[in-house]
Amino acid sequence: MTLNIVGKSVLRVDALSKVKGEAIYPQDIYMDGMLYGKTLRSKYPHAYIKVDTSEAEAIDGVIKVLTYKDVPGHNSHGVLFKDHEVFCEKKVRRVGDPIAFVIAESEKIADEALGKIKVDYDILEAVFDPIEAMKESSPKVHDNEDSNILYHYKLKTGDVEEAFSKCDVIVENEYKTSMVDHAFLQPEAGVAYMEEDETLTVCVATQYPHFDQLEVAEAMGLPLEKIKIINPAVGGAFGGREDITLQIHLALAAYITKKPVKAIYSRDESFEAHSKRHPYIMKYKTGATKDGKLLAMEATIIGDTGAYASWAPNVLRKGGVHATGPYEIPNVKVDSYAVYTNNPFAGAMRGFGATQPPIAYEQQMDMLAEKLEMDPIEFRLKNIFKEGSKTATGQILAESIPLKNCIEEVTKRINTIK
Repeated sequence: MTLNIVGKSVLRVDALSKVKGEAIYPQDIYMDGMLYGKTLRSKYPHAYIKVDTSEAEAIDGVIKVLTYKDVPGHNSHGVLFKDHEVFCEKKVRRVGDPIAFVIAESEKIADEALGKIKVDYDILEAVFDPIEAMKESSPKVHDNEDSNILYHYKLKTGDVEEAFSKCDVIVENEYKTSMVDHAFLQPEAGVAYMEEDETLTVCVATQYPHFDQLEVAEAMGLPLEKIKIINPAVGGAFGGREDITLQIHLALAAYITKKPVKAIYSRDESFEAHSKRHPYIMKYKTGATKDGKLLAMEATIIGDTGAYASWAPNVLRKGGVHATGPYEIPNVKVDSYAVYTNNPFAGAMRGFGATQPPIAYEQQMDMLAEKLEMDPIEFRLKNIFKEGSKTATGQILAESIPLKNCIEEVTKRINTIK
């Protein structure tokens, strides 16, 4: 097979324009007669709301203030579950939930109008700890759900209880990872406009233009072929642009006004608008024999998905699948949960749920080695995946298992530095 790309040094088609500062990002786009949009967001994490936009709409230069009443199609979106609202109708579930969208002749006027929108908040009890949120008595983030547990992944192989009884050393600990923001360089921005053939076009930096097209179409109640998503240069994403932020708001504004409408998020608003990396609480119990062979592992992983699901089932499934790390462990029991809270919502971020468990299982390896008075490198080499290994999910690893070479090379380099 002749490969044109793999194994060759290929110039990036967008490299020169970015280096020269000529690349066009959404914030760079200007159109004649363009209007400007600003989003009013919730100040509280959990509350019933009543909204009065009359004073804001009376300001000279304000074209319209959009709320849930203006959404012609489905007032919902979400990559797996439609649990986000385009604009909150009755209840907000996190700080930063979108309530209204001001369309005005200038950004200054739009900012002024935001301050004139009256929101009556009936504050509700909120839940911020995912373990508390799992209890039946906890406040429910979504009124139509009987439980805040969104997803439960189970993995079991062998007999864990019997295996632990045969272990010479056992280490049991709890680990926590933090919520993390992608902090990409370019905050969200975009422009939407109507074309001559009535096609509704949205220019926005996104990771999923085909998903955006579908979600905009569903919210607008328009045929898919009448929605066009143009993806200009993307100033970083790392998973943070997989969910809808301003796409539907802009589309709705352009459709109603028949004029181009632009919005640019500040860094503060960007933090409020997009998803985060799931914080994990990981309870691990790991056992080995006196000769350093891993025999059993039991783990419970609780992922805080915040107010909305986004990719939570996929993320927590991946966390559960990778809970054992790159180690042969014949007896395994894993339960991983995705849980709703009133925190900022979590979604895709590089590593997609597999990044957090190494914090736990690698420390478990070090502590087991210490208990056995064994070199941690030697301990790992006894237990790592190799060709022919069977994972906890039953997969046979037939090729591309370079762990031994990697560990030995890293060890050699470290020893050289010493």
